[in-house]
Amino acid sequence: MNAPILKGMSNSLAHTVSSACDWLIGQQKGDGHWVGSVASNASMEAEWCLALWFLGLEDHPLRPRLGNALLEMQREDGSWGIYFGAGNGDINATVEAYAALRSLGYSEDYPALRKASTWIAEKGGLKNIRVFTRYWLALIGEWPWEKTPNLPPEIIWFPNNFVFSIYNFAQWARATLAPLAILSARRPSRPLRPQDRLDALFPEGRERFDYTLPKKEGRDVWSSFFRTTDKGLHWLQSKFLKRNTVREAAVRHLLEWIIRHQDADGGWGGIQPPWVYGLMALHGEGYQFHHPVMAKALAALDDPGWRYDKGEASWIQATNSPVWDTMLALMALYDANAQERFTPEMDKGLGWLLDRQVRVKGDWSIKLPDVEPGGWSFEYANDRYPDTDDTAVALIALSFCRHREEWKRKGVDEAIARAVNWLIAMQSSCGGWGAFDKDNNKSLLSKIPFCDFGEALDPPSVDVTAHILEAFGLLGLSRELPAVQRALAYVRAEQDPQGPWFGRWGVNYLYGTGAVLPALAAIGEDMSQPYIGKACDWLISCQQDDGGWGESCASYMDISSIGRGTTTPSQTAWALMGLIAAARPQDYEAIAKGCRYLIDRQQADGSWTEEEFTGTGFPGYGVGQTIKLDDPALSKRLMQGAELSRAFMLRYDLYRQFFPIMALARASRLPNTGTMIFSG
Repeated sequence: MNAPILKGMSNSLAHTVSSACDWLIGQQKGDGHWVGSVASNASMEAEWCLALWFLGLEDHPLRPRLGNALLEMQREDGSWGIYFGAGNGDINATVEAYAALRSLGYSEDYPALRKASTWIAEKGGLKNIRVFTRYWLALIGEWPWEKTPNLPPEIIWFPNNFVFSIYNFAQWARATLAPLAILSARRPSRPLRPQDRLDALFPEGRERFDYTLPKKEGRDVWSSFFRTTDKGLHWLQSKFLKRNTVREAAVRHLLEWIIRHQDADGGWGGIQPPWVYGLMALHGEGYQFHHPVMAKALAALDDPGWRYDKGEASWIQATNSPVWDTMLALMALYDANAQERFTPEMDKGLGWLLDRQVRVKGDWSIKLPDVEPGGWSFEYANDRYPDTDDTAVALIALSFCRHREEWKRKGVDEAIARAVNWLIAMQSSCGGWGAFDKDNNKSLLSKIPFCDFGEALDPPSVDVTAHILEAFGLLGLSRELPAVQRALAYVRAEQDPQGPWFGRWGVNYLYGTGAVLPALAAIGEDMSQPYIGKACDWLISCQQDDGGWGESCASYMDISSIGRGTTTPSQTAWALMGLIAAARPQDYEAIAKGCRYLIDRQQADGSWTEEEFTGTGFPGYGVGQTIKLDDPALSKRLMQGAELSRAFMLRYDLYRQFFPIMALARASRLPNTGTMIFSG
């Protein structure tokens, strides 16, 4: 980076970072935390609309508002998509949105619905919809339950060392499977009114429709075996298991499990699926709306932590992210040295964060019964499921205050020690970390018919492992520790031959690479090594003409989209953070251009705008980790293309602010250039 390049920066880094911090402080809640909205896709609103119908609450005031949200989200071609800017709509979200609007009384001739049904027909109709959409259609009387994957409630009794134990499924799959197993056993439905049925989606009549699950390309012996087993389970249920003593005991056990796992805010698992299915399962078993569990779950629909209202429309988020957002806000502010101006506000955030450490055991302790709790969760209320990623970033945030006497008196050292010990215990055998569990990697589970959605497993990922390494480095842990050495070996082994790292929880290789390089620097890795240079070269090759970086969600299926897409503030910041961590002089010009991109796109109020989805829930691979995209049959095998029908993508609203602050603040401290950058 040289002076002529920097002289062109009429709006200095100092002013940009300062105004960005001002805006961020303005978003802080009264009790000290930060939280931004979390956008996903239309299935959230559609499923809640259908769930309220199923519960007999068709006149609930939320339903028409959800319908208005659906109409607002519809694409021009009549479909609904998985992420902003997707090249194609998604058959599942479109069918669910169509059904929800019909349940509200919209005519099949209403323009939005006519466009939707035409689009559905053009895409082959209902034959290729996912398992969960089939369950929803069964719940409203539009699909035969016996043509959905069978989930026997008796699974709750499988021993923990058995491959099909519920504790071998990923956290989100486990929490969802429990209520769905009850619904699958009972096969309830509340049919739509005759005039609202989905006749338009069965143009040749229901009697001629083939309800069977489509055969997947390249399925193996196990997949075929589980398809046959599923038919056998349906036969057993029809003949012997409807209401026998064993089944009733299993259902009771599941009900107890569900009730025991309810979160303090009324939801389950911090996410939408177990919440919405849990309500319906309990209702079907006779739980009245005034029962405390039911009342709390329904009241959560009015909780601003979950619900977002705009005009006459409402959205119910798939999750909420206050703990995650608060950690990242504090990281950004500390990177910017904002404590000189905002110590009271930042201390309030730190206090809120410190109080959120989870001190009770959750499902993770099934495999680690003797380990003391010490993690953090993502949401307002999710003590059963702290995760390693949040815990790592909490440690990074707390590392900034741990030397201050007032925080020592508040127990920050003890909190950090608990968290470090918990993380080390949660390390998987391969050296990496999954998000919620240790060694959650039994790939056989992904082959059962139920698991045709996003991901059924939570194996280790590079981005989570990188955040943990970064935290350990900032806390001063030795890189010679066995846990650190194993993690470093895992990270190196996972590097793509082209140089970057896959992003499991953010889009995509820009996120993974932007996480790994700062982690390697923090833990004391020699940043001049060739493998690090290869990663930097890849980042440089992806920089676009406007100076920014962008990567489409389509990159999870389309090789040509890897490292490519509309440039965004968050992804530009990730790339910059990676290059800055390596601090190669030959990259300074690219860093300057990236900084220029962020400076020029800052709004007058100090914020950035970003419509693109840069957060990842599930890539849709089934196995929870990177796969080879050069298989010509991959799209048919996974039954998704670049539209990501099996995936779940997210837009975390505050990513547009956190990461540009971090990147610009770090750029200002590059060796021998900080003064020049700051005065540009």
